[in-house]
Amino acid sequence: MVQPRDFGYGDEEDLLRIQARRFFKTNCDELKLMDLVGKNPDPFREPECLWNQKVWQEMTELGWTMLAVPEESGGMGMSAVAVATLVEEAGRAALPAPLIASINATYVLSACGTDAAKAVLEEIAGGKTATLSITNRNGSWEATDTDVSVSDSNGIVTLDGTAWFVQDARKVDFFVVSAKADKGIGLYSVPVDAPGITIIPDSIVDLTRDQAHVKFEGVKVDSGNEVAEAGQGDAALDAARPAILTMVSADMCGAGEWQLQTTTEYAKQRIQFERPIGFFQAVKHPIVNMMIMIDTARSHVYNAACAIDHEPENAKQYAHMAKASASDMANFCSGRSVQFHGGMGFTWECFVQLYFKRQIHNQIFYGDAAYHRAKLADLLMGPITP
Repeated sequence: MVQPRDFGYGDEEDLLRIQARRFFKTNCDELKLMDLVGKNPDPFREPECLWNQKVWQEMTELGWTMLAVPEESGGMGMSAVAVATLVEEAGRAALPAPLIASINATYVLSACGTDAAKAVLEEIAGGKTATLSITNRNGSWEATDTDVSVSDSNGIVTLDGTAWFVQDARKVDFFVVSAKADKGIGLYSVPVDAPGITIIPDSIVDLTRDQAHVKFEGVKVDSGNEVAEAGQGDAALDAARPAILTMVSADMCGAGEWQLQTTTEYAKQRIQFERPIGFFQAVKHPIVNMMIMIDTARSHVYNAACAIDHEPENAKQYAHMAKASASDMANFCSGRSVQFHGGMGFTWECFVQLYFKRQIHNQIFYGDAAYHRAKLADLLMGPITP
């Protein structure tokens, strides 16, 4: 199938972008964000979970949490391009809320296609939130590498093990857990307050998120919470992977745009040698490079999102390209934004540090640029054998 013009981005997506940008500017501008997550500069502080639940409730009432939920499950069933539009604006605001975590869980549940998964999607459409618990201790999120196992004794399903690098674990209502069984990988939706679950917060640089590793010790799972039976979970994760990578990349594009605009404005105002520093080529040219890298990454993101909607056979390839491009962009733009803010750029009081840390987190999350280029090479040319 041929992709539509402008990746399918039209009036509906543009209205969503305008609405989201206005909402975040009103409810989550830099001052409010810094006041929320940046009060404590102590590097040895306990891991914090800071977010404005009133703002989140307003987002839920706007229907943003149900954008990716299929219509048959009570959602809006909007295109991946539309969802990426919202996520990009969330990244531009460095939103401290479980939006991306819940959207990514939604795509996995949608790929399951079971009645149990549809029931969970209906809960998300009703305002509940979820996050993926699929990564092992080494950071691998390949389905077969999970550190959680599942056993079935007399019809009682039990989870044991630990899921690592779980995003926004203390902000959500339930986990979507991948677990090994004799028949293969299964997926299970588990309430965060289920007996046997222990959430252990991680210390991370990103102040706008919380991360944790989650222990499952004899956690009983009802049959209605088996969203993909053993042997089917890896296929669902594989089908959802392009959307997951695309949304993380969209978040980086939004944050990169904030870095570009803020750095450009500062370069116009900061006077050195009786001229704005933006006058000098050593500053001007790298800022232009920031713009080019952001536009390149954004093109990859919307190309991948459009493929999810119209060319699913190419979605995986384009998603690897998007994440590789966005990770390179995040690294470059973060370095330039700090450097060009001079002596104050690396200080706690400067807003730049919030975006720098969010970008560094996203850059590595689900694989950095080198990882995705290697995956892309394997996909196009096949694995290299000795």
